[in-house]
Amino acid sequence: MPSSRKHGLVAAVYLGTFMATLAISIVTVALPAIQVALGTDLSGLQWVVGSYALCLSAFMLSAGPISDRYGRKRVWLVGVALFSTGSAISATASSLGTLIAGSALQGIAGALVIPGALSILTQAFADPAQRAHVIGGWASFSAVSLILGPMLGGILVDTVGWSSIFLINIPLGAITIALGLRGIPESADPDHAALDPAGQVLSVIFLGALTYALIGAGHAGWTSPRIAGALAVAITGFIAFIAVELRMVRPVLPVDLFRDRSFAAVNFASFALGFSGYSSLFFFSLFLQQVQGLSATAAGWRMTPVFVAMALTSSLFGKLSSWCGTRWPMIVGYALLGSSMLAMALFTPGTPYPIIASVFAILGIGMGLAVPSTGAAAMAAAPRERSGAASATMNALRQGGMTIGIALLGTLMSARAISSLTDYISTTDAADALGVATTAVRQHSMPVNLDMAPELFRPLLAEAIGQGFSFAVACAGALGLLAATVLVATRRRALRGRGPNLAIDRG
Repeated sequence: MPSSRKHGLVAAVYLGTFMATLAISIVTVALPAIQVALGTDLSGLQWVVGSYALCLSAFMLSAGPISDRYGRKRVWLVGVALFSTGSAISATASSLGTLIAGSALQGIAGALVIPGALSILTQAFADPAQRAHVIGGWASFSAVSLILGPMLGGILVDTVGWSSIFLINIPLGAITIALGLRGIPESADPDHAALDPAGQVLSVIFLGALTYALIGAGHAGWTSPRIAGALAVAITGFIAFIAVELRMVRPVLPVDLFRDRSFAAVNFASFALGFSGYSSLFFFSLFLQQVQGLSATAAGWRMTPVFVAMALTSSLFGKLSSWCGTRWPMIVGYALLGSSMLAMALFTPGTPYPIIASVFAILGIGMGLAVPSTGAAAMAAAPRERSGAASATMNALRQGGMTIGIALLGTLMSARAISSLTDYISTTDAADALGVATTAVRQHSMPVNLDMAPELFRPLLAEAIGQGFSFAVACAGALGLLAATVLVATRRRALRGRGPNLAIDRG
């Protein structure tokens, strides 16, 4: 392949990954503006972010076989086109339902674009040194997009409007498609691709029903027939999904690999990474804007320590792992992730930014260690011939953890904030303190029927939402520490099983 075509291929893949990864972080700083513009509540914001994460996690398992069967270039370009279409739908949305539909389409497209990038680069660069170089650049580009997301999003929201965070993807998508059509060669291996439509449908059903139940519980309550029914569908769908996967020759989820304790522990950690780490972006933006009263631009800049520390740590991971292996950096990464989230539970509306930035940086270091080490450990725990399935499983569980984290932690945050504000309002002469507090927290506004000066009410609302944030991040931190504990226990069990001659294990 001529070097000019290879340059076009690399540019296309990098830009496509930039778009899909940017969507994870850029939308977070626009959430308060979206809430005001569309008149939605906290559960609506959960669906805006959760629909993307839900579709990304549910369809990522099938992305590899679809690309192998129908052509990696063709499927990847379709993914970029769908992502641009979803962005256009989101940008022009005048209702919450339309915005959620656009975000869901972006998630489906992202499931084709993000894992497809590695497959295209692997096929195009046969030389190991060249392949390592372009994949390293791809990883760096992904990290840059996470860093730029909150900063760029904040500036766009404050100067142009919230819809601009989606509009930016349309010209990027057009350039990406033009470069890809010219630079990417087609490749396919249909004889080695096995689709599992039943497993794919069931995974969407149980993940969707679970997400619906977790978000809806904040409104209807856990004992509501609607929520109980959704949980029943989720449980039934999950059982049916596992039953189908156990019978398939090439399932979307390799259930048999979970019989290996190391593989199961690493994938539990991957789920915790999504639940605790990736979902935290949703809550950071709300804390900085709705609790500390910052603008979208200021909030975006103040979130950067997480991504800068994550990118710098990830760039040093290769040297670190060659010195001490991957297992201990992974354990330390999850310990830092959990500890930093627990420290955030102490944040208040008046917490100085240097303290916040320091804790954000510790979280970034933890994620910078956890992300690459979890990937390496998952590959090491699976047979070489099944590395593709192991990689897809690990990534899908991480994205699934993010989906469930946004849904569950958002509901817990709302419930705690409502409880706190109800206690405050109960000390006044206001009637129906619970109803007033519920309206105020969900809509982040002062109810019209509350006889209180706005300048007195706003600090009460900020304090209540801050307490909700503290409860949510404390739960997230607990799961992060649990993941570290599970990894330590699994390592000790493995070393005892190997005997004294193999007790020195740096991996």
